[in-house]
Amino acid sequence: MDLEEAKEFKERCTQCAAVSWGLTDEGKYYCTSCHNVTERSKEVINTEDIPNTKIKAINRGLKRKKKLEKGWDWYVCEGFQYILYQQAEALKSLGVGPELKNEVLHNFWKRYLQKSKQAYCENPIYITRKKATVLEDNLSHSDWSSEPELLSDVGCPSFVESGAESQSDTYSQKPFPLSSRASQSEMASSVCSGSLDGVEYSQQKEKGTVKMSVPRTLALCYLSLLWKRETITLSDLLRFVEEDHIPYVNAFQHFPEEMKLYGRDKRIFAVESWPDYEDIHKKTIEIATFLDLPRFPDITEDCYLHPNILCMKYLMEVNLPDEMHGLACQVIKMTGIGEVDFLTFDPIAKMAKTVKYDVQAVAIIVVVLKLLFLLDDNFEWSLSNLAEKYNKKNKKDKPWFDFRKWYQVMKKTVDEKKHKWEEARAKYMWKSEKPLYYSVIDKPVVYKRRDMVVNLQKQFSTLVGWTPAVEKTRPSSFQFNWTEEDTDRTCFHGHSLQGVLKEKGQSLLTKNSSYWLSTQKFCKGYCKHLTTYEESNFSLSYQFILNLFSFLLRIKTSLLHEEVSLIERKLFKNKYSRTKKKSRRSRKARRH
Repeated sequence: MDLEEAKEFKERCTQCAAVSWGLTDEGKYYCTSCHNVTERSKEVINTEDIPNTKIKAINRGLKRKKKLEKGWDWYVCEGFQYILYQQAEALKSLGVGPELKNEVLHNFWKRYLQKSKQAYCENPIYITRKKATVLEDNLSHSDWSSEPELLSDVGCPSFVESGAESQSDTYSQKPFPLSSRASQSEMASSVCSGSLDGVEYSQQKEKGTVKMSVPRTLALCYLSLLWKRETITLSDLLRFVEEDHIPYVNAFQHFPEEMKLYGRDKRIFAVESWPDYEDIHKKTIEIATFLDLPRFPDITEDCYLHPNILCMKYLMEVNLPDEMHGLACQVIKMTGIGEVDFLTFDPIAKMAKTVKYDVQAVAIIVVVLKLLFLLDDNFEWSLSNLAEKYNKKNKKDKPWFDFRKWYQVMKKTVDEKKHKWEEARAKYMWKSEKPLYYSVIDKPVVYKRRDMVVNLQKQFSTLVGWTPAVEKTRPSSFQFNWTEEDTDRTCFHGHSLQGVLKEKGQSLLTKNSSYWLSTQKFCKGYCKHLTTYEESNFSLSYQFILNLFSFLLRIKTSLLHEEVSLIERKLFKNKYSRTKKKSRRSRKARRH
């Protein structure tokens, strides 16, 4: 169907009176509004056969198709490979080393194709051997030109089994992304899908196999970042996705024009929600376990993901005094959560788990704030009164940290940031510039609706005086910046904790002598998670702290509260054991 070639036909449609014509494959005009087909055919002038003459003839309907109209024969896994490539390139532009794409992510992806029996194996899951040959030939063209041996630079064993290794070596390595052309075979794409296996892929429910999806591409990227111990946490990764620095929503727009995508492909590649932290974290463990990955490189004290470093980063982020870092390091040491074995991800372990490094770091800061200020809506304000009086009398000395003043500064700043974030989410355009349709017949209608929407948006923008968005700036791992030169907002980094500490001999103790536990109810099972969380049961100061850090990491408040409780469980073992004994005694007393 060619709308451009039908523009010369100006008659009105006999059914809807519209003047909007297209051409069928037989060369007849049809109305794009009501799909009414006329008896008129396109008149074609052809002078190639007889030289020096002009012959006017009526075309019998054999219209020459455009070169890209049919497109390539492609598979669903090739679409995911394009998305992974674009995400890897985006991470590279953010400062991540190129070896993450060429060495780590490439080998993880090849391992996935082998484990899911889509390529690099003797018996692929596809019905015919002919299809499998085309698929492996397409997937072998890769700019990830490293050998099948995975991550040999860190002494990791090869992931490719002997049978698959000999088979994959027979294919030539060419630059990634896929440079597949239409195969020599005449395999026709599915009527319900632009890809060869779209229908089959959407119906596949094989046990023990992890089906690839767009959210799982982020999980693969995070696994690669974790292996290379890059300075990007999971919350940073998801925030970069929200800010459109990493392709995720409408990532299929980066597909080549030759990869026709419609029908079932829409359900596979279209995403209509933002990635959730807990969901991607769960999928990360799921994929790592499915791939049988070995123990990851150790997270030591000099790594960015170590809580000692992350705590300093988040203390700077939320404008808290630098002196709190020493207390945070003490909590890390006492709880043992800074040990290498605790921090290092090991998918082969019986209970495979990976630490939520960013959530754990902010949970430590919350515990330190409770140790210093109690956060019971009373003690923190009394300490603020003392700090305010001292700062008025001693203006030349190092100021004491004033919790009330810090709260006022952070409340205003976070509210402004949150308002902009909510406004950006509300204005986000979920519809892609490259419309998706369920069948080739629907294509003209979908494109016409898309053009109508674009025109209406332009008219509305003109009426409201909307200015075009400013070009995206390079993202930063810091969302808040605090400097001493900023006169509008107080910077608390250099403030002293002297007002909340007291000397006892040669050591310093907190003036706060009590501590309340965030929860005393855990599951009876192995997970040790919380049973319930209700904000109304906690002080307003504690709720504000949780909401502040939850917004910073874009996570649920209950997830952070749970992490705080788990750290307290390690820090106050005796206190928890006492509560258990009291509950047992009370039960015995009730029985008697």
